[in-house]
Amino acid sequence: MKTIIITGGNSGLGLETAKLTAEKGGDFSLILACRNIEKGNSAAEKIRNETGNNNVSAMLLDLASLKSVRDFASGINEPVYALDNNAGIAGSSSGETVDGLDAVFQSNHLGHFLLTNLLLPKMTDDARILNISSDMHNPPYGSLVWNGTDAIARNAGHLGSARYFYSKLCNLYFTYELDRRLRAEGSHITCNALNPGFMPATNLQAGGTLTQEQIDHVRRTMPERCGDLEVSAAAAAELLTSGEFSGVSGKYFSLGTKAVRSSELSYSVENARELWDTSMKLSELRR
Repeated sequence: MKTIIITGGNSGLGLETAKLTAEKGGDFSLILACRNIEKGNSAAEKIRNETGNNNVSAMLLDLASLKSVRDFASGINEPVYALDNNAGIAGSSSGETVDGLDAVFQSNHLGHFLLTNLLLPKMTDDARILNISSDMHNPPYGSLVWNGTDAIARNAGHLGSARYFYSKLCNLYFTYELDRRLRAEGSHITCNALNPGFMPATNLQAGGTLTQEQIDHVRRTMPERCGDLEVSAAAAAELLTSGEFSGVSGKYFSLGTKAVRSSELSYSVENARELWDTSMKLSELRR
């Protein structure tokens, strides 16, 4: 039995990825990690009924609470074959978490950083980690400037919607730095990132402030940045399970299973290491 954990697996891309993975058969056991356990249980039941795979369950996970992340990780008692760090919130989300950090930064990066590191000792030798990023790590208007992790982790309100852009850049820094560390340790665990594209039908976009006019504008002016839910979910499912991607690591896939280059800024080793070191301190990891 291969256990796969999908954060935010009760809706949007996570739910569709979970369905497609469950359809692959009883060899795969799915855990939907959700901040609303009622919705998680409902989604798990729906997947079981629609796919015939009874090895689907839900567990409580609130990425905006480091305690919740630790509680979730301590409740995983079986070997983990794959971790899909899928959950995320829009840049319009405001406020701080219970840990005193920017909500977007913690929900989209730090919570997954802590979760991944806590689960690494429980992963199988050939485990896979997939981080859902976005091509908005390289926005079509303006350029991101890395001023250090603290600039986006604390009092990041001045960044506005760019908080989301920076969190997606963090996803890539985390992906590339974790891959370097795994390779240095001689590990066979892989770590990749996926850009699913702009999908206004997902809960992340629905929780934002985009009007239909704005959505239509994006589709009209930037069609190359628009994704399809079924296509991107299928890509995520393949990256998590297919033998074709066994041993493939440190890659950025966009709008499918084709690896492409991310932004030049995303390849800064110095920035990635600074993010890693600061994330270790913020999450109080000792590993």
